[in-house]
Amino acid sequence: MTQQLKDFLDALWHALRNLTPILVVVVSFQALLLREWPEGGLSMAAGLLVVALGIALFLRGLELSIFPVGKRLANQFARRGSLPVLLAFGFAIGFSAVVAEPALIAVAEQAEAISEGRIEALTLRLIVATSVGLVMALGVLRVILGHPLHPYMIVGYLSVVLVTFFAPKEIVGLAYDSGGVTTNIVTVPLIAALGLGLAASIRGRNPLIDGFGLVALAVMVPMISVQLYGILVYADPGSLIDGEAMALAGEAGKLPGGFLAMLMELFEMLRDVLPILLVVLFFQYAILRHPLANPLKVGIGFALVIVGLYAFVVGLKLGLFPIGERMAEQLIGFDTWLWVYLFAFAIGFATTMAEPALIAVGQQAEEAAAGKIRGDVIRLLVAFGVAIGITLGVHRIISGDSIHYYIIGGYSLVILLTFLAPRYIVALAFDLGGVTTSEVTVPLVTALGIGLASHIDGRSALIDGFGLIAFASIFPIVTVMSYAILVERMAALRGESP
Repeated sequence: MTQQLKDFLDALWHALRNLTPILVVVVSFQALLLREWPEGGLSMAAGLLVVALGIALFLRGLELSIFPVGKRLANQFARRGSLPVLLAFGFAIGFSAVVAEPALIAVAEQAEAISEGRIEALTLRLIVATSVGLVMALGVLRVILGHPLHPYMIVGYLSVVLVTFFAPKEIVGLAYDSGGVTTNIVTVPLIAALGLGLAASIRGRNPLIDGFGLVALAVMVPMISVQLYGILVYADPGSLIDGEAMALAGEAGKLPGGFLAMLMELFEMLRDVLPILLVVLFFQYAILRHPLANPLKVGIGFALVIVGLYAFVVGLKLGLFPIGERMAEQLIGFDTWLWVYLFAFAIGFATTMAEPALIAVGQQAEEAAAGKIRGDVIRLLVAFGVAIGITLGVHRIISGDSIHYYIIGGYSLVILLTFLAPRYIVALAFDLGGVTTSEVTVPLVTALGIGLASHIDGRSALIDGFGLIAFASIFPIVTVMSYAILVERMAALRGESP
């Protein structure tokens, strides 16, 4: 018990330290640029403490439940050598983890409202969840066969670029955002644990090279399937957006205040984790027919994950979201767009540094790399990539450029770097592009994009407002691969092995 308390306090301290950049950005802009103390400053401070507490509980819950259970199931299935069961397990984990994902539900409902029903929220969710389930099965098959990730990602993103070229402009941003929101602070660690556990249990597999990559596939394939759905939906011309639809979208997702809202949010967290728990229990007892090792510990871990998620989301809503929205409105009122760009870069960097999923995956990568990779360096590279991506995405909204050119150019660069990067970094780099779009980043970035599109004349909330999450996913891949290429070249010049 003493060790558990010590581990929790360590996690709490790390969470407080990782949230500091967000506080610095908000306070700096308020004090130095807007020259006023934000309303509800005490509420923001309290919210940050709740966020830190939520992260600490969540990480401890992962260590007690999702990580060990996921790896153990993968090991047991690998020892049984049943390919159909492994593929079924991969599909079930992918589908169940995504179909009830709160961020996907929010994006789908908002898209349905803004598109006046042409995009159906439930259909969109089922398309995304089925895509992730199928690609999880494909990813499991890749690990079993020992195939390198390069050809999968190159063919996949060539397909993404090709489909984007033909997709209607109304669906492109939404499609990329739908791919991004499939990976949250529950699904990323579980998917990563499945891949790492499977790679560690098969002789001849390298956890760093073969274990990572499932998250990247989970992000990529929904981008293709949702754009194909959009091609069908928008095959016939029709009206798209009006002010009333935008107002309805703004109202979507609002909860009544008070105790009822708290209960609803807690049940949403339970709904997010429950499908994963049911899948784990089904495969553990119905397929393997073995009881869970230490079920009480696993149960406590899942409970900590739920409570941690709840505290995390409540803390964000209490402390950061209202101030972020007010600041975005105030910054738009300046005579220059410089401050909007600077805020986008700063908030992208700060929110990414605070992402629990990135912290967890960074730790796993450091362990799997055996000294080749440092978790803190990975986090800095990813945060810098997200900051660049969001800033470029904000520029696209301000300038009114088509998202097609940015997306095609970005993924063309990613494909080129995939050929040049050392093999050990490719799968991890693609996974890191997925973990940037979690519970901290998605709401802030989505609100920023839709807010800008709503306040700039000639912009469409559906066409221009969505898409920032795609930029937040592309550029971390670029920065991580570029860093690995640079390190390898410098080592080669010094005559060392990278």
